[in-house]
Amino acid sequence: MNKLLIATNNHGKIKEFQELLKALNLQLVTPAEINLKLDVTEDGKTYAENAAKKALAFAQASQMISLADDSGIEVEALNGAPGLYSARYSPKPNATDQDRREYLLQNLKGKPQPWKARFHATIALAKPSGEIEMSAGNCYGEIITQERGAQGFGYDPIFFMPEYGVTAAELTMEQKNRLSHRALAVINAMPILKRMFGL
Repeated sequence: MNKLLIATNNHGKIKEFQELLKALNLQLVTPAEINLKLDVTEDGKTYAENAAKKALAFAQASQMISLADDSGIEVEALNGAPGLYSARYSPKPNATDQDRREYLLQNLKGKPQPWKARFHATIALAKPSGEIEMSAGNCYGEIITQERGAQGFGYDPIFFMPEYGVTAAELTMEQKNRLSHRALAVINAMPILKRMFGL
C-alpha cells in the first residue's frame, strides 16, 4: 500500500489528518512510527514557505511523500496577528495553548467587538525528489472571551462560528471534517494526492 508521511509531531494535527485522509487508499505514517526526529525551523515569511520547508525536509529524511501544513489564526483587530506566529504567540517560555489564548485575549482588550478572525491552513505535499505542490483553506469566525468546548486544540475554544452557533472546539468530528481550515485545505489537496499516488 502507498505510504504518506504526516510531517508533524503535533498530536492534535495528526488526529485531524488521519480522520480527513481515511477515505484514501493510503497508509498514513507518523514520524514517531518510523523513529524520525526532525525539528524544522519555521522561518519562512509565508505559510506556504513554512509548509513546503517542513514537507520537503520530512520527505527527504524518510524517502516518502510527505504532507505538512502551516496554519494560523488571523485577527482583524490585531492587523492579522498572530498569523504565522500563532504557535509561538506568547512571551512565556514553553507556553501552552491556554497561555496563547490568554495572551491573545489580553491583546484584544479595549478593541471594539466583534473581533472578526479567520483560521488559515496551507498544505504542502513533497516528494523526496523535491517536487512540491500546495493547497489552502480558510475558516471564518470571531474571537470570544469565554472558552467553550473540549474537542479542539490551539485557539479552537475561543474561535466562534456565528453561522453554526458553536466554537471550533464544539464542532463534532463530522462538522470539523467539512468546515475547518485544515479540512478545506485537505479537500483542495485531494486531486494532488490522487495524482501523486495514481489513485
